[in-house]
Amino acid sequence: MATLILVRHGRSTANTAGLLAGWTPGVALDERGAAQAAALPGRLAGVPLAAVVSSPLQRCQETLRPLLDSRPDVPVHSEDRIGECHYGDWSGRKLAELSDEPLMQVVQQHPSAAAFPGGESMRAMQARAVEAVRDWNARVEKEHGDDAVYLMCSHGDIIKALVADALGMHLDLFQRIHVDPCSVTVVRYTRLRPYVVRLGDTGDLNGLAPRENTSGGPGVVGGGAGAP
Repeated sequence: MATLILVRHGRSTANTAGLLAGWTPGVALDERGAAQAAALPGRLAGVPLAAVVSSPLQRCQETLRPLLDSRPDVPVHSEDRIGECHYGDWSGRKLAELSDEPLMQVVQQHPSAAAFPGGESMRAMQARAVEAVRDWNARVEKEHGDDAVYLMCSHGDIIKALVADALGMHLDLFQRIHVDPCSVTVVRYTRLRPYVVRLGDTGDLNGLAPRENTSGGPGVVGGGAGAP
């Protein structure tokens, strides 16, 4: 079956402001995020792409723009099911404030039981994203063959949930996975099992350097802002 390249959007204005963006409109890439997006075509220069599928949110579309400009013949599709988690009443709030909410501990330790007030459950988030990937795998394979490679641009929690599914991990363990902004994760699907070929590859090791402020931690809801 197809090989899927998952790209988290570049660093956004919400990431640097410490906000949980969710589906809040108008969240764009910041200066570093734009630079990350500009570097994406070069990082993927040797990889043929059968199709590109994007979350409908602005930060994902901006991340893909340089890549699509460099490959005008690659078809691009919008897919709501890989859009960010619907955080409901939490959307737009500061992560520092949300850390005091009793639900945050459930999100971190038992996410399969977490449902955001006025939003969706994390189980529903994972289910819709996995369904989208399975549907697109079948479509890409049918149209382009077993060896086709395609790309999806999505969000931190979505990508972590997809990786957990590919690894056969329970959703309650998905906070052990970390993907930085504009990182590349690759899953190769076969008839019997998927293989995680790359995980959170940013093309450099800056994200491993000690950080002055580590209050968010690697399991921050929404995925975090990545390297400074």
